[in-house]
Amino acid sequence: MTRRAKLWRAGAVLFGIVNVAGMGFALAMDEMMHAMAHAFLLFVGLGAYLLWKAVTTWATTPSGDQMSQASPLPSSGRDSTQKLGDQRIDYLQRSIDALALEVERIGEAQRFKDKLNPERGATPLKKLPPEE
Repeated sequence: MTRRAKLWRAGAVLFGIVNVAGMGFALAMDEMMHAMAHAFLLFVGLGAYLLWKAVTTWATTPSGDQMSQASPLPSSGRDSTQKLGDQRIDYLQRSIDALALEVERIGEAQRFKDKLNPERGATPLKKLPPEE
């Protein structure tokens, strides 16, 4: 088990303890809604833990079904991580280029509109003085 998994498990245990203690305290103070909220959180936390445990168990067990073979997890080697990083950087670069193109088109349209307004005889909007 990795250190990260151990920290998450410790957090889940602490979450459960706090909610059980909070539920007991709320029942002692005769606050039924407060106690029910802690019970709900306890069950949500338990459900999330069980779901996480099932998913990690399913992902780490070798199986012969086509789903696990169709999309294998990348290996932990430097080459696959480098390729994945390069793909992400390329994707980000293309996204930024497309965004810059759209911003330029908006600017061009605004300049064209401003150029047409005086030709039509329309008066440009006056700026309001700043409020004090």
